Amino acid sequence: MINHLIKTGLRLIVLGLFFRAGSILPQEADLGLFQGQEDIGDVLNKGSVEYNSIQQSYLITGGGENVWFENDAFHFIWREASGDISLASDIPWISGGGDPHRKALLHIRQSLDPDSPHASAVLHADGSTAVQYRTTKGGQTHEIRSNITVPQRLRIEKEGDYVFMSVAQVNESLHSAGGSFRIQFEDPFYIGLGVCAHDNNTLAQALFSNVEISTNQPVVESTLEIITFATKDRQVIYNTTGRIEAPNWSRDGSYLLYNGGGRIYKISVNGGEPELIDTGFAIRCNNDHGISPDGKLLAISDGTEERTSIIYTLPVTGGTPQRVTPVGPSYWHGWSPDGKTLAYCASRDGEYDIYTIPVKGGQEKRLTTAPGLDDGPDYSPDGRYIYFNSVRTGTMQIYRMKSDGSEEEQLTFDAYNDWFAHPSPDGKWLVFVSYKEDVSGHPANQDVMLRIMPAEGGEIQVLTTLFGGQGTINVPSWSPDGDRIAFVSYRLVQP
Repeated sequence: MINHLIKTGLRLIVLGLFFRAGSILPQEADLGLFQGQEDIGDVLNKGSVEYNSIQQSYLITGGGENVWFENDAFHFIWREASGDISLASDIPWISGGGDPHRKALLHIRQSLDPDSPHASAVLHADGSTAVQYRTTKGGQTHEIRSNITVPQRLRIEKEGDYVFMSVAQVNESLHSAGGSFRIQFEDPFYIGLGVCAHDNNTLAQALFSNVEISTNQPVVESTLEIITFATKDRQVIYNTTGRIEAPNWSRDGSYLLYNGGGRIYKISVNGGEPELIDTGFAIRCNNDHGISPDGKLLAISDGTEERTSIIYTLPVTGGTPQRVTPVGPSYWHGWSPDGKTLAYCASRDGEYDIYTIPVKGGQEKRLTTAPGLDDGPDYSPDGRYIYFNSVRTGTMQIYRMKSDGSEEEQLTFDAYNDWFAHPSPDGKWLVFVSYKEDVSGHPANQDVMLRIMPAEGGEIQVLTTLFGGQGTINVPSWSPDGDRIAFVSYRLVQP
């Protein structure tokens, strides 16, 4: 899932006729402050956005019946965000006619599901304004109506678990519209701009300009590194603002793959500029990806088609993804040494367990059944075992089992929460990331350790300490010779 915003203000003049001088771009291309666009819910007429690369404005066309009740239907241009954040824009309606309740939205949303919790600063076509919200998935939508009409500018503000709206009329500074409500958004969530026609048979347009996203949250800085097993010395390969995650080492040892912003990138082990891998329609890749034993294929986990993670394969050099798992969420983690089987974590009927499936697709096989999360499966080099992590004892520990799911055995027993064990190419060692005992899950931005132990179990050594967690070492990242391990460390920088 990339999740981090730099405080920025884009000042521009609203000129409807001049808009045609800008660029009309698809979802994959540059959308300025935003990462993607799509119709939410049951929308009869497909929406779109024309992004003006000169003026940095967004002309959004949207259909849909409403953003209300238990389900929503509208066009949404979005990016992932976290923490305290605000979004402001001028919103002059430019399309005549239509329902007077059609909406232009400054929108915060937990997920892209139509019944997701959300909060919106809303400008209706009749000039009325309100802040509207659904606090629970599938719940009713409510509103706080403002006594301000026909504002020139709106702002939605998330501060902790509260959401506010501010308004400004011509020649006026933004000020509170009054009223607030409590809603809990889990990081990451979505923030962006939307249009709803309030009539599923038509389309409406609104021009969003002078758009500003502000956050007091620190900016994430990512460093792709390599650590030498024998000496524990670390080498920086690449440093960048924003979040990159989960390096894989190529089978010939010449380059690394990582994900960032929903895409997969390639970079030489000697550094340099990253190269974008063509993953076709799959532009919401998460940090569960890896290269086949023969080096020809790449497995990815992506949420573009189903809005939940599905596993695909494609040529490692780029190409059209071929679907493997029939349903989601499914998160790739391991490739059998013979290249015929994928191991992954999947949620079925609300329970996360370890599954395997043929690379070419087919019937998936469930390997674990213990209550609680089982995650992070990775094969031993000889194919006899699958290593994984499980919370079945109350803390996350490392286990292994035969590749058919039999003979499960626990390998770590201390107070740390251990995740994502990856065996070395010679099968002698396991490297994994360890969180403090009071940390639940595998969140980002934590003090963690990379630790190493014999693959059969035994004394655990600290390889290095770092600020990391989610994205540091989710997937296999040993060098082919077994001498080095790739990982990502992070830093929070005040903007």
